[in-house]
Amino acid sequence: MLTIGPIELDSPAVLAALSGYSDWPMRRISRQLGASYTVCEVLLDKFVVDVTKGRKAKRFLRVDDADRPSGAQLMGSEPEQFAAAAVRLVEAGFDCIDINFGCPVKKVLGRCRGGYLLSEPKTALEIVGRVREVVPVEIPVTVKMRRAMDDTPEGRDRFFEIYDGAFRLGVAAVTVHGRTVRQGYQGSASWDFLRELKAYAPERTLLGSGDLDSAQACHDMLKETGVDGVTIARGAIGNPWIFGQFRALAAGRPLPAPPSLFEQREVIGEHYRLAEELYGAKRCCPLMRKFGIKYSRLHPRQEEVRDAFVRVRGPEDWRAVLREFYATDLPGRYPDETEAESAEPGASRGFP
Repeated sequence: MLTIGPIELDSPAVLAALSGYSDWPMRRISRQLGASYTVCEVLLDKFVVDVTKGRKAKRFLRVDDADRPSGAQLMGSEPEQFAAAAVRLVEAGFDCIDINFGCPVKKVLGRCRGGYLLSEPKTALEIVGRVREVVPVEIPVTVKMRRAMDDTPEGRDRFFEIYDGAFRLGVAAVTVHGRTVRQGYQGSASWDFLRELKAYAPERTLLGSGDLDSAQACHDMLKETGVDGVTIARGAIGNPWIFGQFRALAAGRPLPAPPSLFEQREVIGEHYRLAEELYGAKRCCPLMRKFGIKYSRLHPRQEEVRDAFVRVRGPEDWRAVLREFYATDLPGRYPDETEAESAEPGASRGFP
C-alpha cells in the first residue's frame, strides 16, 4: 500500500520522527500496534559522527530486526558532515535515511539547520546529493519538508526548487508538513497544498503530515489529498493504538473502541520494560514520565492519572500507578484531539 524505494509497506500510516519521543521503545510499541514503518528521533549529523560505540550510541542508534523497516532522520547544516553521518547510520542498521528540512524550532533555525534550509536551496540540494551519493543504492533516501519557509512567493519558489531537485537527485519519497516554518505549530496545516502538490507530480511518492491527531484524520487526509502515505507525529504519543485504528478504517471496518484499561496497562507496562532495558532503571523513570502523562489522556480519570505519573520517581512508583489506576478493566476513551496540538515535541529539550 506504500512503497519507499525498495521498501514495501502494508499500510500507508507510519510513525514520524519525533525529537525526544520516537526512541527505540516507542518505535517498537508502535510497530507492535500497527505502524508499518517508523523513523527514529532526529539526530544531529555532528552527534552521529562523533558519538562513541558505547552506551550512548546504543541508546540513540539502536535498531533491531523486530523494528524493521526503520528509518533514521538526520539534521545539520554541513553537506560533508551530513554524508558521513548518513554512512554511520546505514552501518548501524537503519533501512532508510531521512533528511530533515522541516524543523521549525528557533534554536535549530538559528544554527542554519532544519527548516532554515528551505531558504537555501543550493545548500539543501548539495546535502541531498552528497547523501544519495554515499548511501548504498538499496538504501532509500527521503526528505522531510514544510510547505515553505513562509507564505511569500519567494518561499514557494524555493520549496519547488528543492522538491524538484531532490527527486532529480534520486530521493525515493518526500514528506511534506502542511504548515510553513514560520507557522511553527500554530494554525492549521494546509491539506489543499498537499492536494496541489500530489497533482503537480502524481508519479512521485508523497507523504503528508500535519493535524493527524486521530485515525479518522489520517484516513481523511489520504482520501482528500491523494497523498501516498501519512506520517503520524504528535497523534501517536501516548496513543500507539492509532495505527491499528487506522488499519481498521482503511479496510472499511468501523473505528475500534478505544483500548480498555487492561489493554492500556499491558502496553504501558511493556513500554516501560523496553525503556528500562535501554536506559536502565535510574534514567528510565524521568524519561518515561512524559509518556505516562500522554497515556493518561486515554484513562477515564485523566487528571488523577496524569498527576500520579508526574509524581513518579522510581520503578516502584510506576508500578504503583498501574496497580492503583489500571486494576479494573474499564472502557478507555479517545484522547482529546485538541490537546495533541498543545505541546511541541523537542521544544523543551536539547537535541543529542
